[in-house]
Amino acid sequence: MIQSDQALTINSKELHFVQIHYFNIPGVILLSPKRIGDIRGVFSETFNAKNYQKAGIKGDFVQDNHSLSHQSYVIRGLHFQTPPFAQDKLGRVIRGSVLDVAVDIRHGSPTFGQHVSVILSDKNWNQLWVPKGFAHAFCTLEPDTEFLYKVTNYYSPECDAGFAFDDPSLDINWPIPPGIEPILSDRDKNLPKLADLPEYFIYGN
Repeated sequence: MIQSDQALTINSKELHFVQIHYFNIPGVILLSPKRIGDIRGVFSETFNAKNYQKAGIKGDFVQDNHSLSHQSYVIRGLHFQTPPFAQDKLGRVIRGSVLDVAVDIRHGSPTFGQHVSVILSDKNWNQLWVPKGFAHAFCTLEPDTEFLYKVTNYYSPECDAGFAFDDPSLDINWPIPPGIEPILSDRDKNLPKLADLPEYFIYGN
């Protein structure tokens, strides 16, 4: 299932062991690795540097992160790192499911402030590539959801930044049922709006 509020997939192509989906917000890429099954179970090639580079995913991964969220409707984000420690991210879910969101924060971009949202789950095995110049967040849809992501730069506390997941200017359709409060960190409860941030990323640079 591909969900997108303001950005639709516009074309797809198939490489060895993976289907690639592109959006009308350039840079964000959805990957659907093929699964080969038999009586033993399933095999999948979840990362291949050569094929992923052909798809537009470039950069050397230097750190892997793993989060476990015990409850549904945990929201982590919207987060990013500023230069010189900006990160590209490649995320996937190994247990449970999330609504995964990437927001274009490149000033001067024709899609500034627009977003892609997709479901990543342990059933579809999809992956989302979130390049530099985009903020990232996800909302868990099931208890005990585990989210893995690879990044192309090391964590830097001084460059760690973010803005409010519910910024009304973004118009993100978060899947929170009426009467339910999302679960946020204390930090995420107090993040500013996108309009209040400096111009960390400039389109075309």
